[in-house]
Amino acid sequence: MKNLLILPARWLRLVRTSVSMSLGQIWANKLRSLLATLGIVIGIASVVAVIAALSGLKTRVLADFEAFGASKVFVYPRWPRTGPDRNVSFWDRINFRPHHTEGLLDACPSVADFCRIGRSRSDIHAGAVRLEEVNTYGIDFSWHDINQRYVHTGRTFSVVDELNARPVCLITERTRDDLELPENPIGLAIDVFSEQFTIVGVVMPAPGGPNFGGGEDQQEVYVPYSTLIRRRQANTYLSTVAHTPDVAEEASAEMRAFFRKSRGIRPGDPDTFRMQVLSQAIAQFQSLAAGVTAVAGGIVSISLLVGGVGIMNIMLVSVSERTREIGLRKAVGAKPAALLLQFLIESATLCTVGGLIGLGVGRVLVECMKHIPAAQLEQAFIPAWAAALSLAFSSGVGIAFGFFPALKAARLDPIEALRHE
Repeated sequence: MKNLLILPARWLRLVRTSVSMSLGQIWANKLRSLLATLGIVIGIASVVAVIAALSGLKTRVLADFEAFGASKVFVYPRWPRTGPDRNVSFWDRINFRPHHTEGLLDACPSVADFCRIGRSRSDIHAGAVRLEEVNTYGIDFSWHDINQRYVHTGRTFSVVDELNARPVCLITERTRDDLELPENPIGLAIDVFSEQFTIVGVVMPAPGGPNFGGGEDQQEVYVPYSTLIRRRQANTYLSTVAHTPDVAEEASAEMRAFFRKSRGIRPGDPDTFRMQVLSQAIAQFQSLAAGVTAVAGGIVSISLLVGGVGIMNIMLVSVSERTREIGLRKAVGAKPAALLLQFLIESATLCTVGGLIGLGVGRVLVECMKHIPAAQLEQAFIPAWAAALSLAFSSGVGIAFGFFPALKAARLDPIEALRHE
């Protein structure tokens, strides 16, 4: 029992002594040690900088997803590739029509709200100023709440506007400025669809980042949905929102059953629409981002192998310089396993010190990347797992490339070692 306690203590003392000797060797040969670990420093710095950049981009995109709405489910009209509807008219059979959404909220309890959005383009005129092919949308009342785009000047559409398909419109700030209208354009008329439309409000820019068209105002005009479809054939899609992101899948399944019935799709026939659940897109992006991070980190970490060659070289030099010391230790009873462990620890310590320096350099690189104009890397950061994995990998490189020099030291003949000059 006593021997079982003494043996681990001896090995721990050997490890502590080996680490101390390694640090002493590094301090005594600072320039040589720095040059030997330069490959490790560059490799670790490169790995953590790449992972930090990818992590920052992932965080930014996910934040844009959340701002855009993780509970959203979009429903788009689509021709099926097979079945009786594959060659029918888009406007007569495929496009969404007003009666397709009647009773949607009652039939789909997981859906909190929805809005119809008709898409078209129109030339816009205001006096002598003309804007060509401006995105013109027909929207329901719920569009503002679902997309978090509210009117900051003027008013929203009224029930009377919708029921009577009145020629009224909302515009964005950019449309107002490009048309050279005053800051408060409420009550002014502009030409939309070759007809005079009265401006009743100015809407806010889309929330979120540029990945989803947010943050920057666009040339856009909004009219009541009924106004649009009475004047133009408009490609209509639905923007719906589930009560929570957790029930977005259930909302998608409920709406699929509802639309198959409301659109008269017979059992066995393919859908004439497609659904996009934003929570699915978030999960797919996270999986893709993890794969890209792993591949990029793996490619960059190849440079650590180059650093390993420098470590092997310096350890071979160290074994050659300390041949007489190794011979003396063997002469007084040092076992080959103890010598092997000592040099492996020295090699691992040397690489770990290089890894720590590399982490510091990587941190400086990350701070520099944050200030690169238009790089969108303001949220770049070094994950804790990346720092820990980098140090572990650098230690592993030290052990792998230090094994041959350590084995050479362990196999030295003590008599020949003592004769070494």
